[in-house]
Amino acid sequence: MPKTMKALLLKQHGDVSDLVVVDDYPVPTADAGHVVIRVGASSFNYHDVFTVKGMPGIKVPLPVIIGLDMAGEITEVGDGVEGWSVGDRVLVNPLYPNKGLMGEMLDGGMAQYCKVSAGQLIRMPDKVSFVDAASLPVAYGTAHRMLVTHKTVKAGDKVLILGASGGVGTGCVMLAKQLGCEVIACAGSDDKMARLKELGADHVVNYRETDFSRWAIQQYGKPQRRSYEGGVDVVINFTGGDTWAPSLKCVKRGGTILTCGATAGHDPKEDLRYIWSFELKIIGSNSFYDDDLAALMDMIQEGTLKPVVDKELPLEEAAEGLRMIRDREVMGKIVVTP
Repeated sequence: MPKTMKALLLKQHGDVSDLVVVDDYPVPTADAGHVVIRVGASSFNYHDVFTVKGMPGIKVPLPVIIGLDMAGEITEVGDGVEGWSVGDRVLVNPLYPNKGLMGEMLDGGMAQYCKVSAGQLIRMPDKVSFVDAASLPVAYGTAHRMLVTHKTVKAGDKVLILGASGGVGTGCVMLAKQLGCEVIACAGSDDKMARLKELGADHVVNYRETDFSRWAIQQYGKPQRRSYEGGVDVVINFTGGDTWAPSLKCVKRGGTILTCGATAGHDPKEDLRYIWSFELKIIGSNSFYDDDLAALMDMIQEGTLKPVVDKELPLEEAAEGLRMIRDREVMGKIVVTP
């Protein structure tokens, strides 16, 4: 293996334009319990925007190679590693034991090579590409755990999805449709709405032009406190901020709000009256596990799931890809092939 490699490096917190591509970063070596992979693909998430900007209470050891999600081929195996060999194709669960997330607390996937703990490896089926696999962990893994593993939606449910055009959102749209739900996908442009219809959404709402909560009430009726008429069964809200209170108003009695993040603000205005008056269930879902990722790769292998990839970019253009995510110009995932 070469001694140095290309990598997308975060040297100081700031804007995505502060990210730099270097070509002299040391190639890692596989110490005990670890392997080194040649990164075949790595994908961005909105979490990377927060990492670059800096998050209160989280001290990122700088400089660091960003990028949580990655898939690749093992090039070196350290002492004590059993069951893995050079040449094996692997997806990496980005949660590193006892340290935290790859691409945040230690070097991540936006590089030609990456060292990972053997316990993070998930074997890739033959028909799954590196690009598709690298799209999965943070976005599709989170969606799978929230909907499928936790069994929060069922056939016939009316499911309204905010932020439906992003990575988690497109995953929710496709998984909810596979589960037999009537899907209402909310996005911010006509182009995104058209593409969400192609993914299977039954209805699309441009949240920039239409109040999604009022649309749902006009479509399905006003939720009733003394009956189970009106409203949607489930709202998937991982945006928070100004969207939280309207979400409470359009869910039927006994309905559910699912949340796995807060990209628009974690401390929204709350109205507890709706929660008790309509007996609402607020269910949180955090992260993903190996079984979620393995199940998703099996779906890709079987041809029942195809991750939505907006663009595949070389490492030299990776910062522009993250800017697109920050500015919500993306449909699905941005994948980098170092």
